[in-house]
Amino acid sequence: MGKTKGQGGGSGGSKGGKNMKVADNEKESSGKAGKLKAANSVKVRHILCEKHSKVMEALVKLTEENMRFDKVAELYSEDKAKQGGSLGWMNRGSMVGEFQDAAFALQPSALGETTV
Repeated sequence: MGKTKGQGGGSGGSKGGKNMKVADNEKESSGKAGKLKAANSVKVRHILCEKHSKVMEALVKLTEENMRFDKVAELYSEDKAKQGGSLGWMNRGSMVGEFQDAAFALQPSALGETTV
């Protein structure tokens, strides 16, 4: 959510939890208006839940009840990103594999479709 390259300091994977969502993927861009360049860093937010039932409850709040991501993170996240789920700007290579792949695959301000 000292880190070693490839082992995300902010993903919370060391506790065996599930990173439910990656969102607010604001890719750094210095390109022309309307075009995004391949990003080397992204601003990520997540919700970390140990239990699958909490993951499903949080997903319902996000998708069906349209609750704000930061509010759902405050209610459900079990890590230091509880304050809105923000992990800040993360560089490529500083996150664990699946989490990084999901973060860089998302469009800006999108929610991930799967749990990581």
